[in-house]
Amino acid sequence: MTHKHKGTTVDSFLEEEGLLDDAEAVAIKRVIAYELETTMRKSRFSKTKMAKKMHTSRSALDRLLDPENTSITLNTLVRAAHVLDKKINISISEL
Repeated sequence: MTHKHKGTTVDSFLEEEGLLDDAEAVAIKRVIAYELETTMRKSRFSKTKMAKKMHTSRSALDRLLDPENTSITLNTLVRAAHVLDKKINISISEL
């Protein structure tokens, strides 16, 4: 039995399978959700309080904090950071 992907990296495997972009998006979203939830906890912000300060619904905040939901807007992300007295920094780097 031969192994088609033996010796390849996870990234190259995911790219060959057409899954790399989705995997990267989910990984980034997990970090964002983790950072927001951690900061909310430290600031003693409940989800209800956070949603109210963002002028959004609790369900919209739940989508923002859902690590699997990669469909977020920059506007929502910036508003959440602002409420928590944080700033969003985004960089694009070479592969």
